[in-house]
Amino acid sequence: MLPIWDAQNLPPSFSEKHNTQAGTWAKLHIIAGSLDFEMLTEQGEVISRHHYDIEHQPPFVLPQQWHRIAKVSNDLQCQLAFYCQPEDYTHKKYQMTKTHSEVVSACQFIPRGRVLDLGCGSGRNSLYLQRLGFDVEAVDKSQSSIENLQQIITNENLPRINATIYDINQANLKGEYDLIISTVVMMFLQPDKIPDIIHNMQQVTQYGGYNLIVCAMSTDDYPCSIGFSFTFKKQELLNYYQDWEIIKYNEDIGQLHKTDIHGNRIKLRFATLLARKR
Repeated sequence: MLPIWDAQNLPPSFSEKHNTQAGTWAKLHIIAGSLDFEMLTEQGEVISRHHYDIEHQPPFVLPQQWHRIAKVSNDLQCQLAFYCQPEDYTHKKYQMTKTHSEVVSACQFIPRGRVLDLGCGSGRNSLYLQRLGFDVEAVDKSQSSIENLQQIITNENLPRINATIYDINQANLKGEYDLIISTVVMMFLQPDKIPDIIHNMQQVTQYGGYNLIVCAMSTDDYPCSIGFSFTFKKQELLNYYQDWEIIKYNEDIGQLHKTDIHGNRIKLRFATLLARKR
């Protein structure tokens, strides 16, 4: 929510043709007075003109919709707010990498419960999950990452998330979780610890609970040229979950944010698994 503006300090750019970013909705709330609002084409042609006041508030302006304020009353007071989808919130507000698509997809049907984000990094997935109503335990080895995440938790007064420092290689998690996620984390762990880490994840998952893992692979067709400490081989991740119900498994081609010498994003296969404990 932005500050309250009046007719004298309303930003001049609001009277010019402008739009919102992709994935961002705008909502102007009129506190006093009135204004005339125009919907425009990209070329600046007027599509429609509307008059709004306290009794007739402006609707949401859709993402990338061109518009402008054409006229305001002398007694105008208004306030602007921006909205987005939950998965885009941290990206837009804190410039984090977007919520992982597999987390967004899984949460469309997984019941709300207690979640462990194993290797939370900046907290992009943890913050998304708590906004959906999950109770989240976010852990990471990086002290700076946890401190930054804790600052966000404090600033936004988020009661459903707790952030702590934890070395995943220890494989000594305690507790019971309805969902454990580990997205693009295991390739930075000690290779000899992976069996214990996965076994520990499975131990602390409640019956009926889920594990979601996404990790880089090194295969004959897409060998890993990055200095990851660990990558899965073909079917290796799946073999750890033979006694679980496999909801989703693939070894599809994906792209890293890192680029090659030609500036192209590096492609690898990623093992992606969502499984339910039974």
